[in-house]
Amino acid sequence: MAPFTIKWGILATGGIAEHFCKDLLTNPALRDVDDVRHEIVAVASSTSAERAADFIKKIDGPASAKTYGSYAELVGDSNIDIIYVATPHSHHFQNAMLAIQAGKNVLCEKALTVTASQTKKLVEAAREKGVFFMEAVWVRYFPLSIKIRELIKSGAIGPVYRVIADLSFNKDLPNGKIDFPDSHRMVNPDLAGGALLDLGIYSLTWVFQTLYHIKSGEEKETLNVVSAINKYDTGADETTSIICQFPKSKAMGIAMTSLRVGTDLDGLYTGGPAIRIQGSGGEIQVTGPAYRPTEYKVIKKDGNGLVEVVSCPIPVDPKRGNWGHGMFWEADECARCIRDGKKESATMPWSESIVMLETMEQVLKQGGVQYPEQITSDVFDPNGSLNTGRR
Repeated sequence: MAPFTIKWGILATGGIAEHFCKDLLTNPALRDVDDVRHEIVAVASSTSAERAADFIKKIDGPASAKTYGSYAELVGDSNIDIIYVATPHSHHFQNAMLAIQAGKNVLCEKALTVTASQTKKLVEAAREKGVFFMEAVWVRYFPLSIKIRELIKSGAIGPVYRVIADLSFNKDLPNGKIDFPDSHRMVNPDLAGGALLDLGIYSLTWVFQTLYHIKSGEEKETLNVVSAINKYDTGADETTSIICQFPKSKAMGIAMTSLRVGTDLDGLYTGGPAIRIQGSGGEIQVTGPAYRPTEYKVIKKDGNGLVEVVSCPIPVDPKRGNWGHGMFWEADECARCIRDGKKESATMPWSESIVMLETMEQVLKQGGVQYPEQITSDVFDPNGSLNTGRR
């Protein structure tokens, strides 16, 4: 049987879109996938169609792909099956809603939105329009993550009582500044900048996929959240630490992120695991980075000091410059869900995107971080600057 082919429209042309599209263009057989395949049929830049054309050349994409100078033109293309939203998360609500209202399936980068109310509005719209909608938390679809979740569910390390996860980059400068201009999306409040929504969401993802996601519906519990934030000069968060308490299961998740110190000193992740999943019968240690891990260790309490090392390399395509980033697994999930008529992914369901946003919203509130009303509004404006501005 021929593989199911899904046709992608790419909304925005930044770095994350480049990584995603290059993954779409790799050979699925190299990751043992033969039931789905991907095509890039259109790309849009809000600046100009020429910029979209330059993007296609940069990724060595298909010459047949259409190029658009506006997002409205892209979502109106009847040849597109699904839109990938790759703008800054400050723009996700407006951009994703534009696509959903046009009747398009959507994969939207994380953090899905800036507020929980925005996420809820997108979910309501996707349900009303009958389209597939998913937050692009790509690490959840790694074979490594799937194996770890299965290990936990099997009881291999006993009940899990604590998860510690960190994703931090050392961007500290001697003058007290951080090595980003104030206008950069990482520290600019106008773009919902800060460590939490860009990096800390990965730390929280490990907490959620190990302590929350694997629970059955009736076992999922409301968590208590306590946090602390150090703010940068711009008002964005530069260092954030979060404790998520799950009272019924007596478990705690500790999620950390910072722009002042790194998870690992030398960037080679030799200083210890980025994630520790601790149970009564042992622990699983995940080598960093938290967003793209390729190895974990299992250490059991009764294992006589034996350390099981499991390597999960990301396949690369020799015909495309040995490229392979790991985003193709979430794309495969989108294709299968759409093929099978599913509107949401069981691995990253709408309900969890909402809970994640509610958690991060609590953290930002506790730390006194505020974003402009323009990017926190849950009122859709199809002609607003967040759908037409330069990106």
